[in-house]
Amino acid sequence: MRLRMPLSVLSAAGLSLTALGLGAAPAGAAEAPLAPADSYAAYAGSSEEAAANRAFFEAVLESVAEKRAADPTGAAAVTVVYNASQAPTFATQIARSAQIWNSSVSNVRLQSGTSGADFSYREGNDSRGSYASTDGHGRGYIFLDYAQNRTYDSTRVTAHETGHVLGLPDHYSGPCSELMSGGGPGPSCTNAYPNSAERSRVNQLWANGFAAALDQAEKALQKSGR
Repeated sequence: MRLRMPLSVLSAAGLSLTALGLGAAPAGAAEAPLAPADSYAAYAGSSEEAAANRAFFEAVLESVAEKRAADPTGAAAVTVVYNASQAPTFATQIARSAQIWNSSVSNVRLQSGTSGADFSYREGNDSRGSYASTDGHGRGYIFLDYAQNRTYDSTRVTAHETGHVLGLPDHYSGPCSELMSGGGPGPSCTNAYPNSAERSRVNQLWANGFAAALDQAEKALQKSGR
């Protein structure tokens, strides 16, 4: 979920997206910038951005699967551990986001922790907005931008980014009732809950996708002799 000034405003000021550093996503970013405010519905993302979103989900899935394969006596429920210590400003929104997702889906649960976390939250200033990112090695983080969280509903931003951890892609042309439409509906949208289709998709991914990832992790552990 990112922010951009309308093109008309930039042109009037004699500025370009490149000059403002808004023309490219950061390395490893799982999301692309939002479309200009006057053309939200036209933005559909790209195959590269969809692949990056998928990579973030798979990194978290692999991290959880490896831990469960190493400890098969653990609880039956799939738990994803997040570390929010690097985003203290958004502690309330992060906790609320986890609560929203935990009350919305049944096959995966988000749990706060600092040891052995599967992903983390970070905060700061970035003109390109908030994003989800993975290092490609089983770890990732969600970056929450100060300015964007002042413009858009902060809990919605956080829950949206967390949706990528759970496997959902962006769909900016969707309505406000669709969490993964992100900033598409505009700043007036404050809905922070996934709709029924999004809830169903997450449950499906963590029921079927997790089983496949767990099987792969167990095989990898057996080969390594761990």
